[in-house]
Amino acid sequence: GISRFDVCFDYAQMMSPLGNASGEDCANYIVSLFSDYTRMVTMQNLMHDGGFSSTGITEDLIERLTK
Repeated sequence: GISRFDVCFDYAQMMSPLGNASGEDCANYIVSLFSDYTRMVTMQNLMHDGGFSSTGITEDLIERLTK
């Protein structure tokens, strides 16, 4: 596995306003992207991360969580 991945996952759960998405939520999101509802969406970065992409992460925060 990836070293310290569990720390990143826990941090994302704490820092994402909506929390981490379940596997079912991810599958539903992908299905919606293939639907006609998104036929006019072009050249976009669509995030499905519970708001985490707007918060960021630092090495300092990872170190605090591992103590």
